[in-house]
Amino acid sequence: MIVQNYRLFTPKQIRTDFVDVPLNDKEILVRPTYLSICAADQRYYQGKRDASVLEKKLPMALIHESVGEVIYDPKGEYKPHDKVVMIPNTPVETDDVIKENYLRSSYFRSSGYDGFMRSIVNIDRTRVIKYNNIEDRVAVLLELLSVAMNALEHFEGYSHLKKQRIGVWGDGSVGFVTALVLKKTFPNAKIIVFGNRLEKLHYFQFADELYQVTQVPEGVTVDHAFECVGGSKSENAINQMIDLINPQGSIALMGVSENLVPINTRMVLEKGLSLLGNSRSGYEDFEAAIRFIEDNEDVKGYLSSIISDEVIVKNLNDVNTAFEKDLTNNFKTIMKWEI
Repeated sequence: MIVQNYRLFTPKQIRTDFVDVPLNDKEILVRPTYLSICAADQRYYQGKRDASVLEKKLPMALIHESVGEVIYDPKGEYKPHDKVVMIPNTPVETDDVIKENYLRSSYFRSSGYDGFMRSIVNIDRTRVIKYNNIEDRVAVLLELLSVAMNALEHFEGYSHLKKQRIGVWGDGSVGFVTALVLKKTFPNAKIIVFGNRLEKLHYFQFADELYQVTQVPEGVTVDHAFECVGGSKSENAINQMIDLINPQGSIALMGVSENLVPINTRMVLEKGLSLLGNSRSGYEDFEAAIRFIEDNEDVKGYLSSIISDEVIVKNLNDVNTAFEKDLTNNFKTIMKWEI
């Protein structure tokens, strides 16, 4: 079967490649309905990755956040029009200890492998999960939410029991969903969000305290901290966490940085802190994300509030428009996929 892959081949240049997809009973066919732009996609699109990385990974179909409708399942386990979220992490082995998203052998869509910006996606049946009673434009944020679920699992497994004050650094989409998950999971804890822009912090209506990072009052402390900043600004964020965190707290690192980040290791040692690395997510995290939305009706409204723009995509020019709009949006840009 011939499908169309919409591949970035140089920064800001997307072409249509026709690909012959063999059919087998291990895979199902899904037509994407909504896609969401991630900061990682933007770095590729804008050419912000190192030239050697771009040369190695392009051409490549972008987008790893997507939902769609099943159009064909050779086994009949999924019915036509079933709504599914597609999981970008694709393991090739299992391990009794290491999660699938940390196995070095796993590959990830839109990071060296074609993502979901395609006319039809052939995908292993173990890489989709059916959902109901979630609006598609909200369900497309499940991948983002699953990343927070992965970090939560890690945090619960390694952090000490004192969780009276939990800080989240970052006023973007990752910080928003992480703080939301923490508030629902630890309702008796104070969730404190630290960010740069006051207009974005106002979206965090469920948080207990909000601070601009340059105006934190004297005496504010946290028992644990989540870093959702990434990039060059993560240096200041992590070091501020180290300053404000109580002894033996844990710092969950979630932001991606292209360059090495210098941090105050002396105080990490003196306070006995734990640094927890978190990246991406797996099947169980997506299951947890779906349950989280289904169990908390108000979460749908909170997630809707961080959809800054919805662009209807009928051609490649619309894709370019979506990526350019995303640069100035406060939170998420989603694409209604009608191409």
